[in-house]
Amino acid sequence: MEKVDRYIEKIKNWKEETILLRSICLECGLDEDFKWMHPCYTFQGKNVVLIHGFKAYCALLLHKGALLADSEKILVQQTENVQSARQIRFISVEQIQKLKSVIKSYLFEAIEAEKAGLEIKLKKTSEYEMTQELSEAFENDLEFETAFNNLTPGRQRGYLLHFSDAKQPKTRLARIEKAKPKIFAGKGYNEM
Repeated sequence: MEKVDRYIEKIKNWKEETILLRSICLECGLDEDFKWMHPCYTFQGKNVVLIHGFKAYCALLLHKGALLADSEKILVQQTENVQSARQIRFISVEQIQKLKSVIKSYLFEAIEAEKAGLEIKLKKTSEYEMTQELSEAFENDLEFETAFNNLTPGRQRGYLLHFSDAKQPKTRLARIEKAKPKIFAGKGYNEM
């Protein structure tokens, strides 16, 4: 795919590793696409795996990695808030070559999960912690509560995580106040 070729041409780090991971994904019969500014591999239109690079490593991000058995104990949950995706991290071409058969077995397992229509039961937005400060802000401003409730569930979760992540009450209050214009505009925490 031309977009993936251009992506690989432009990247400065993990070029050889990305080329090798790409070939492994294609050998598994996955279709190549380009999503979220990264090479993405799908099965019957369903996202299976993404290749991405970071400063210290490159990775395969298995979209439903939490469903996999992880017999080799190589899957990494990026943060505690990531519910579904799991990474396999690499630091060299040699490491990828050594793990090639393991990588393929994980990819085939992920494809089988898609064929079976398996889904991960995601935590509902209502199950996320709502800080006392946000509850009080809603009590004091019903229009703000309405604007928040009109956001998509994903945007709501983003704000709930952002607000609850602050350790100090004054920081939570400051975050809520700063977020109000975006919330009234219907935008998520990371949106401009």
